[in-house]
Parts: sequence; structure tokens; C-alpha cells
Amino acid sequence: MKVVFLGTGTSQGVPMIAQPKGTCDLANPKNWRTRCSIHVEMGGHHIQVDAGPEFRMQCIQNEIVSVDTFILTHAHADHVMGMDDLRRFCDLNGGVALPIYSTEEALGRVRSIFPYAIGDKPVSVGYPAFAPNRMPKRLELPGGTVESTLLPHGEVNVLGLVFTEKDTGQQLAYYTDCKALTEEAYQLAKTVDVLIVDGLRPKPHPTHMNIEEAVASAQKINAPHSYLTHMTYGVDHETTEASLPKNISLAYDGLVLNLSQ
Repeated sequence: MKVVFLGTGTSQGVPMIAQPKGTCDLANPKNWRTRCSIHVEMGGHHIQVDAGPEFRMQCIQNEIVSVDTFILTHAHADHVMGMDDLRRFCDLNGGVALPIYSTEEALGRVRSIFPYAIGDKPVSVGYPAFAPNRMPKRLELPGGTVESTLLPHGEVNVLGLVFTEKDTGQQLAYYTDCKALTEEAYQLAKTVDVLIVDGLRPKPHPTHMNIEEAVASAQKINAPHSYLTHMTYGVDHETTEASLPKNISLAYDGLVLNLSQ
């Protein structure tokens, strides 16, 4: 299984508009964060999770050349507004609609934002086409399975995802944009090789876990390695990572994990 962190930031990532001075070392490239998303290659099947406004440039910078399945964790702007750029993958897949999986609430938002893209094929060459599907508890894909659970994020529920590669048994949990992990989320992640979890900033936040809460959740799961993601300008990479337990790290844009190595 291969995981590419296309983005690890928020709408207040680094650098942000009118960024307060002294919050992050902009000379460190790991502090330059675009909106949060990952790309998972599992048994040769390519799964894109979320597409923020920088999705096009993220794909170019990380050489993403294939998307077979798209999963939307939730339809907030920093996760959904790049979906129009999935049009290129419809072309590359022979002009067929791309399977889109999410909650009913998020799919409703997709239909309202991208009404021209809902159908079994693009309206013309070069246009996107989405085939919306409600995310099941267990999604069977050619390369393995994706199990889902709902995580609390203010007034909406977010999909938490656990990937299991069929050929290797490698497991990855992706729990972004959440205030807490549910007991079901802990159970699904109890045997994962890697955990990726929301760690927004040092200060508490009403709808996201802060660094302290994310670390506590990661320690409870106790995966061989955990990564914090979805960070604001208040998280300096070098100083924050130096304070973390040895098996917990900050993710950064462009980080690639090959779980078999």
C-alpha cells in the first residue's frame, strides 16, 4: 500500500492570508501546507480521498496520474471545491463516470455544486462525470476493502476510513476533521499499521481535535506509527514535532508512505 499526502493543511494553513508574524518558520518547506487530502494506491487501485481548491496543483506536484475511486469525507469547502478537476481522470478512464462515495448529506452538496457532472458519462470530452454512491460500512474494491465509520465534526458527520489491502493485509486508518474518535473508530483501527488523525492546532477547537487530543487518541490506538494532519498556521513543524512521542509525527505535503517498506 502506498499513501501520498497531497495536502496537510486547512483554510488557515501555512502560509495563510495576512499570516501573523512569528507563527511558523516559512523557510522550512514542511510548513507550506495546502488543503488536506490523501491518495491511496491499494493493490494497484487508486483511491483519492477529498479534493480541496489546490487539488489540480497537488496532482501535478505529486505526479498523480490515475484515480479509480473517489471518497469524500465531508463536503466542507476545503475538501470538496477541487472536485471539478477530477475531469481529467474521467478522460483517462475512457470517458466514464468516476465512482464517488460519501454520506447522503455530502452527496447532496456535491449534486448542488456540480449539477453538470452528475451522470453516467461526461456531457462532452473534457468534462467531469460523477456516479454518486452512499458510502457503505464496508466497500469492496479490486485492491482491498475500505471500512467506514462516522466521526463528529460540529453539526456534520465525517467519514472515518480504514483501508485494508487484499494481497498484503496492510492497514491504514484515516481520521480527519473530527472532534473525537468514537468507540467504533477505535475498534476499526486497533490493528492498523499507520494511523492518520486530525490534529488542528495547540489550542482547543470546538469541532477539531487539538494536538494534545490527537496524541491521546493515537496513543490509545497505539499503531506502529501515527501522523497528525489538517494543521493550521499555529503548528510549526520542527518545534511541534520535537515535542511529540517517538512514534507520532507531523505529516507534511508530499510525504509518501510505502507501508511494505
